[in-house]
Amino acid sequence: MAKRIVGNAHIFGDDINTDYIIAGKYTKTLDYSSLADHLFEDIDPGFARKCGEGDLVAAGRNFGCGSSREQAPIALKHAGVGAVLARSFARIFFRNAINLGLPALLCDTRDIEAGDRLSLDIEAGNVTNHSQNRTYRVEPLPPIMVAILDEGGLVPYLKRHGDFVTGQRLQT
Repeated sequence: MAKRIVGNAHIFGDDINTDYIIAGKYTKTLDYSSLADHLFEDIDPGFARKCGEGDLVAAGRNFGCGSSREQAPIALKHAGVGAVLARSFARIFFRNAINLGLPALLCDTRDIEAGDRLSLDIEAGNVTNHSQNRTYRVEPLPPIMVAILDEGGLVPYLKRHGDFVTGQRLQT
């Protein structure tokens, strides 16, 4: 995982549920790249065409509420979204995002506007808004979550480092 993520902001409000992120009718596939084509299509048609590599989603409260479908962070990751910033996350979305290698960070996003150029520095714990010449703090992630993100998710982490208790590597 890049420690510094640079991209444009895409703004979403409060209570963005996993069905808004990726509708259930598209989740019956293992071709994860096809999910990205339908990302946010009910609330922001054409998002997939507007999203550039490393762009950041900035949302309000309770991002990722609704079902526990892990296709939501998978679709975001395959669309090239570098990170999700939100004022709060639904617990299961947050957990799925970290486990799948998508940075999800708590941040006061109220002043961020669509198209703002942002730099997220996970180690420094801040977001620089180059368009508005402002800096925002992000809530730091525990070291184990940063380590999981560094490996690209929980499965790659466990393959490389073993479990959290004994350090024994998993058999593949």
